[in-house]
Amino acid sequence: MTEISSPEENTLLLHDFLPYRLAVLAKIVGISLSKIYREKFGITNQQWRAIFALARQANCSASHIVHHAALDKVQVSRAVAGLIEKKLLERSADNIDRRNSILNLTIEGWKVYDQIAPEAVAFEARLKDSLDEREAAELDTLLSKLMDKATKL
Repeated sequence: MTEISSPEENTLLLHDFLPYRLAVLAKIVGISLSKIYREKFGITNQQWRAIFALARQANCSASHIVHHAALDKVQVSRAVAGLIEKKLLERSADNIDRRNSILNLTIEGWKVYDQIAPEAVAFEARLKDSLDEREAAELDTLLSKLMDKATKL
């Protein structure tokens, strides 16, 4: 018969577990940032991320948003539908591949982006203001290394 270890011997301490800490940090930051665009523009976190992905590249597909906004297909589908309803996004047929749609921000969508982007940059500055220049650069380097490694696991 195998011996069962005690909880103390085999306990994963979540508060020290890097994937858990990163997930909690991302959630806290996302909630804090979402207050800005939810209160001012009535858009969700997923919609905000879709807007930023579309601002990065015009005439793109939902797959582009999935990749560049780190959202799944269902989240993108809902975000796109909501943004179309709010008239911040327009969808047109892809003449090359009829299975795809081409997505673009509307003039109103660009106006929202132009208002949110500076606020997002200011939010980032407030978040990083507890770090000195060296720490901020080191954090950027470390996050890049972790993201690169995580994509290879």
